[in-house]
Amino acid sequence: MLDEGVFFDTMRQGLWIAVVTSVPILTVALVTGLAIGLFQALTSIQEMTLTFVPKLIAIVIVFWLSMGFMTNSLISFFQMQIVPLIAGGN
Repeated sequence: MLDEGVFFDTMRQGLWIAVVTSVPILTVALVTGLAIGLFQALTSIQEMTLTFVPKLIAIVIVFWLSMGFMTNSLISFFQMQIVPLIAGGN
């Protein structure tokens, strides 16, 4: 049976992997949103699609570029943490 320490440690590591893998996408969304917002404030253009489309394009590009890193992080987490727990080892 799984004791509390192992369970909470695995949950903590899983949440950390979620944070690390989401940082590139969230960072580019923030920077793109700030840049577009600054551009809109300076030019007084208030078009809603002007914010959405460039941010979506930037997110897709960064996702495509960081897919290998995200996949490797998740695979190593599952191979080192989850699979041994399922197989019965601590």
